[in-house]
Amino acid sequence: MKDLPNVSAFPIEKELHNSQERYYGSHSIPDKKVNVMAKINDIFSSSHHVYKSRVRITLKDDIQERTIIGKTSNQLLTLSGDKISIVDIVDIERI
Repeated sequence: MKDLPNVSAFPIEKELHNSQERYYGSHSIPDKKVNVMAKINDIFSSSHHVYKSRVRITLKDDIQERTIIGKTSNQLLTLSGDKISIVDIVDIERI
């Protein structure tokens, strides 16, 4: 660390306005209708799905990455033991 060159820093005497004080971000969900059941069936019938599949699930108010292992008529079953209601799913994709 002693081999580093010296840096000359000049004092800044004026107020700077080159950075934002606040960030207003938004998470928008696409308005297009997605056939969620068809996507779920594609994931489970894929040759890549042997026992489990890593998926990104877009819910009405959240995005989650989970490992799904099965499904019932109205829920997805995850490796961690959680149950996700299919009605609440807006979109799902394999990652």
